[in-house]
Amino acid sequence: MERYCDRCGKPAEEGEHEKCREARLMEPPRYCARCRRRMVVQVTPMGWTARCSEHGVLSSA
Repeated sequence: MERYCDRCGKPAEEGEHEKCREARLMEPPRYCARCRRRMVVQVTPMGWTARCSEHGVLSSA
């Protein structure tokens, strides 16, 4: 369940996140959508990985 915006970190239910969704088409997530922690993000020519210390790794693959 995603409680937070994975780009700005604000609660998903509050405000508009249209610009966040548009930006996410071209860039990796910055915040964990489950716990709002800032993730460690690595971008490579082949894609990206984002790691939350609590919930693990996401990747573009």
